[in-house]
Amino acid sequence: MGRSYLLWMGFLATVMAVGYSVHMLDFPAGLSRDVSWGLHIAQFTFFVGVAASALMVVLPYYIHNMKEFGRITLLGEFLAVTAVTVCLLFIVVDLGMPHRIWNVVFYPTPNSPLFWDVVVLNGYILINLVLGWKMLEAEHQGAPPPFWTKWVMYASLPWAVSIHAVTAFIYAGLPGRDLWLTALLAPKFLASAFAAGPALLILLCAILKRTARFDVGAAAIDKLSVVVMYATITVTIMQVSEFFTSFYAGIPAHMHSLQYLFFGLDGHHALTPLMWIYVVLLITALAILIRPKLRNDEQTRLIGCAAVFFAMMIEKGLALTVAGFIPNPFGRVTEYVPTWSELVVMLGVWATGAFLISLFYRLVISVKEG
Repeated sequence: MGRSYLLWMGFLATVMAVGYSVHMLDFPAGLSRDVSWGLHIAQFTFFVGVAASALMVVLPYYIHNMKEFGRITLLGEFLAVTAVTVCLLFIVVDLGMPHRIWNVVFYPTPNSPLFWDVVVLNGYILINLVLGWKMLEAEHQGAPPPFWTKWVMYASLPWAVSIHAVTAFIYAGLPGRDLWLTALLAPKFLASAFAAGPALLILLCAILKRTARFDVGAAAIDKLSVVVMYATITVTIMQVSEFFTSFYAGIPAHMHSLQYLFFGLDGHHALTPLMWIYVVLLITALAILIRPKLRNDEQTRLIGCAAVFFAMMIEKGLALTVAGFIPNPFGRVTEYVPTWSELVVMLGVWATGAFLISLFYRLVISVKEG
């Protein structure tokens, strides 16, 4: 991976520098009084789910003693560390001035879900970093990990659920935002997390197999793709349930948000093309993953996992957040479209995540192959 790896890391460093330079120049965002959360908060929400998905490799390996997950578990833990870092970076860039994050530390408000979101996110990144590092160190030394790592691992399981549940409660606890005011929101967040996160991990494992000759084994990938399939089916059922409840019961505000997303509302339809891409991707993913022959074929499985990942990114990484503000409580539609500066900053944060995961995975491979 010598020269190619250095070129890749140099490219990512350049994208990072451009993204953060644009952020520091403080170009205006597409946000408004009516739509106060946009692309960056939506991306934060999406990557919280990617972080929570580490549960899907930690649980079978440590709890159910499925040894076929041995080569992929560390990759999942370091993916969680990277995803939480990306989440926190999206919060920082959304705040505009990074020092504002200290308000949470110096002026804590335990009655607010935002306070607990900061607590669980920082706790989760620490848990996965400590657990992943000690496991890697033990493997490098050819010795069993310290006894206390077992209890850290047990703590990581409910913590993985909590980081996404608390994020969902931030949305669902806001009055006047009918699209989010549903008891299904937290379960839907978790289901989409267990679809998108493992799907991304499968894609990353395929990249490692082709570029670094590091194979995690077919058994782990096959089992993880089954998790992606069931999680994607669950998300689809919940999406259909939202439509039935809103339109059959005729709940105006909830119905109007869905109308805006999928059909347009009062002549406004900026996100409609994206949502139909989401539908096509979801159908494509289900058509591939439900059939064992296609799901177990490496090429078609990668197509299915890519379709799942980008479908969830469209729905949770933009549409869900924006549509919660449309229409506003007075019935007025104010559209939001990300500006070029927001997109460049997003690419800078993505590049930071790719840079970190490249460092972590090279370290894992060097230990496991050493």
